[in-house]
Amino acid sequence: MVYTDVNKLNEFLADKSYMEGYQPSQADVTQFKTLSGAPSADLCHALRWYNHIKSYEKEFGSLPGEPKNASAPVEDEDDDVDLFASDDEEEEDDEETKRIKEERLQAYNAKKQKKPALIAKSMIILDVKPWEDETDLVEMERLVRGVVADGLVWGASKLVPLAYGIRKLQISCVVEDDKIGTDFLEETITAFEDHVQSVDIAAFNKL
Repeated sequence: MVYTDVNKLNEFLADKSYMEGYQPSQADVTQFKTLSGAPSADLCHALRWYNHIKSYEKEFGSLPGEPKNASAPVEDEDDDVDLFASDDEEEEDDEETKRIKEERLQAYNAKKQKKPALIAKSMIILDVKPWEDETDLVEMERLVRGVVADGLVWGASKLVPLAYGIRKLQISCVVEDDKIGTDFLEETITAFEDHVQSVDIAAFNKL
């Protein structure tokens, strides 16, 4: 199904990561191309999905599934009802629809059994810079690791010399792409303004 109403798309994605299945596919590409731009911030589910799919933009052609025709979006099943169809035609359509649904369900179940659900993750290394050489770096790291969120796991850290006796905290983390973004990390950590001067992304690698 392709949504032209972003509000309906937001409702659909409230408990889903993708348009179909458990990984990005041509169904996501088709829906993505129908949007003129990123959904507004109040449509959080649609915006999360949009930013995640946008990260695959250069790989659209290699995503699984058959390219779909977005020229005839379907949002309301009533739009497809032919009020002048005969009973025989309706019965034939019902049988064909049932057959197609059964085939798709069998194919989906077979694919689901073969493949575990894939969760897109990335490893990020952050450079957290203090204000001065007298900043308590132990406390600064404690504050950073105190940032807790679903889809975020902190990793190893070390202190790296900068200049004039100042050292920065270099810390790694693994994030689930559809839950945690770099903006969230930067904004949350720089909020510790008594200790943190700035946060830079030193490395970003998809796992």
